[in-house]
Amino acid sequence: MSALIATPLLRQRGPLRAAMACAVMAALCAVGLLGVAGWFLAGAALAGLAGPLAVTGFNYLLPSAALRAAAIVRTASRYGERMLGHRAALFALAEVRATLFARVAQAALAGRDAGRSGAMAARFGRDVDLLEDAAIRRVARVGAWSAAAVALGLALPLGWAAVLALALGMAAMRLAARTMARRLLPGAQQDLAAAHAALAADYAEMAGPAADIAVYGLAPALAQALAERAEAQSRAQAALARAEAWLTATQTLLAGLTLAGLVTLAQAPAPLLALGLLAALAALEPWSGLAAHDARGPEMRLALARLDQAGEVPPLAPSPALASLSGRPVLTIAGQAFAHGARVLITGPSGAGKTRLLETLAGLRQDAPQMLAIDGHDPRALGLAALRPHLALMPQSAPLIAGTVADNLALARPGLTRAAMERALYVACAEDVVAALPQGLDQWLGGDGARLSGGQRRRLVLARALLAGRPWLLLDEPSEGLDLATEARLRERLDAWLDQTGTGLLLVSHRPALAALAQQVVPIA
Repeated sequence: MSALIATPLLRQRGPLRAAMACAVMAALCAVGLLGVAGWFLAGAALAGLAGPLAVTGFNYLLPSAALRAAAIVRTASRYGERMLGHRAALFALAEVRATLFARVAQAALAGRDAGRSGAMAARFGRDVDLLEDAAIRRVARVGAWSAAAVALGLALPLGWAAVLALALGMAAMRLAARTMARRLLPGAQQDLAAAHAALAADYAEMAGPAADIAVYGLAPALAQALAERAEAQSRAQAALARAEAWLTATQTLLAGLTLAGLVTLAQAPAPLLALGLLAALAALEPWSGLAAHDARGPEMRLALARLDQAGEVPPLAPSPALASLSGRPVLTIAGQAFAHGARVLITGPSGAGKTRLLETLAGLRQDAPQMLAIDGHDPRALGLAALRPHLALMPQSAPLIAGTVADNLALARPGLTRAAMERALYVACAEDVVAALPQGLDQWLGGDGARLSGGQRRRLVLARALLAGRPWLLLDEPSEGLDLATEARLRERLDAWLDQTGTGLLLVSHRPALAALAQQVVPIA
């Protein structure tokens, strides 16, 4: 996982280096600004006490110009530091999420259960967000060390004792932060992460059937069921907040003692004392901020461990049968063999297992009792990865992703043009559905196609299956929810498309109009 993060960060090294340069400049300006301001104010006050002649001879123009310039440069540098640093982190995290998702998908192809969807969402969300610290901490650390070095340099006129007091105080702050972060925080952070993941997983699963919740008035009962999880998260948050408060309070106390020691041991006139004191004060702010990064360290390591577990990919042993599958495989169903281009209707009463048969052929499950084969090989032994290039499934559930119409169609295969999408929508009798949407192919559909009706979702998923361009098309109740006129058009267009492409058809349908597409029948009990 460390390599997974390091590679995207390496690609962002240009913006990161620019952010570090901005951090150094911001630190120099911040320390110099406060230090020069202290020297200037103290000098001006002493000149005022010395009388009109001293005031007349006091040069305030150059210090004023220096203060204004430092303030402008500091503001611009801080903006650049944040913009460039967060840009690099966000681009790197986007790549990390995509890579992790690919790993989880690959593990699923190998038969590994990815776990609860809510828990996975928490990992891809909160856990990956924690890794932002890996990039931001590099930038902040450079700024803090630069500020510390400048402050120590400006403290030299106060004497070596004062410089030593400042150095020892900074060392004590770092030692205390690291020790407390290591001892106080990991347990509380682990408890909070577990509580958050449990709450997110429960919420995601309970909120899925939103329409049923509203219709049957289940919201109060579900809220009560989530209350215990929410209370556990609140307790974990409170425990972590207390631990972090102790860490912050310790840093503040040590910073105050450091400044007090510097003042006590300083041997310099008031203007120089003000310069060194305020420069140290400016440097101790980002220096104490490193404690926040120390506090995130244990949490980040826990997140890395969880992401390692989620992204762990078992080796995919190539199936010995994979190389022997032809480009136009023969399907065998319940002892009957069907060559490429055949049109087969699977019949049987509801609950007989027709959907189970299709999904077993497609590699999504392994529990169909019938004898099944593809080019003589059992699909249960081949697995989804080997079967996917040969079979395009339109499942009965008609699943869609949260995205646009084009996003959902583009899942079929890489390189699809909008013209190809429009042709597939026409064959699926969905061209009028998309044309009625305000933004057409670019219309956002919401989670699981929430903007569409059940019949519209089915037609869109059918178009996606057509776009896959596989030798066999597996359709599970494709016309369910359609009126008779639309169903008749769908049968006519599918018939022409199958003739044109030579694609084989395996169909499950209780509707006579669609069943007429088939030329052979396999009954199952």
